[in-house]
Amino acid sequence: MKMIPSPWLGASRGYLSDWVTQRWVQLTGRKVDLNCDTWLNGPTGKTTGIGKDFFEILAREEGLQMSINAPDSGLIEFALLSSSDFDATQIQPAVIDFYERTSRYDLDAWGQWCGAFRPFGALLALIFSRRLQQLNVPLSPLDTSLGLTSEIVELVDEESKVHLTAWLRQMVGSGDVLYAGSYSVCRVPGHAGLCVKVVFPLPNGSALVFMKPEKHPDGSLSLHSTGEKFGDPGFYFLVKNADASISARYVRAMRESIHVYAAGADVRANHTLKLWGLTFLRLHYKLREKQSAPH
Repeated sequence: MKMIPSPWLGASRGYLSDWVTQRWVQLTGRKVDLNCDTWLNGPTGKTTGIGKDFFEILAREEGLQMSINAPDSGLIEFALLSSSDFDATQIQPAVIDFYERTSRYDLDAWGQWCGAFRPFGALLALIFSRRLQQLNVPLSPLDTSLGLTSEIVELVDEESKVHLTAWLRQMVGSGDVLYAGSYSVCRVPGHAGLCVKVVFPLPNGSALVFMKPEKHPDGSLSLHSTGEKFGDPGFYFLVKNADASISARYVRAMRESIHVYAAGADVRANHTLKLWGLTFLRLHYKLREKQSAPH
């Protein structure tokens, strides 16, 4: 798929299409102080894009080492999600194992755009995703028919302390980056429990998703990025301003839910994305333990 070219506005503002989005955040969002609002901290991108090398470049800039798929490396320590309204120990062991030892799993994924939203997805790819090499959601099953790569990236210091954990997923057929995001457990001001925090670097800023966990009677897990106001779980844009201040925008209309469950020897996940209450995309994942992974 060819990209729609976007005029370059210079090193500080980047491409026109990105700058317009950033201006929307600046004009409709609020100024935040990351020294106080630490829950909004996370990696941010340069104006030129993201791509598969983002975390390697970040490691060099921060004086850290990069480790890829270290044995039994995972997205989060699952027990950290436990709170008064969520008991992490009651989740299916296979689901916990996936989150804690993600590097042991291979990944298949396919997407289904809903009705009139499919042209919208194609337009996003043409204007943003292909150029940025970030958030390249598949437009059809053919996009992921050759499979996906899945890498757990850890940025570590000389004492092997992990400073950041990221999950990099690429489509084998095209080489496009599906997702490049950091993962952690975080508390947001508007929710009593803990959330899974995902940060997707974007030009001059980031997209942040805070998802609250839910246990189902069968022990499966759902994560929901739903809320009503700034400070709640949900979807946020963050932009670095020219004066070094930070603007953030809570996008109440954007909501996600992910249902993760054991299915025989595999783990499955169904990911539903909604805009203004309308489902626009469904993603499905099959997570299977690698043949070489020791038991």
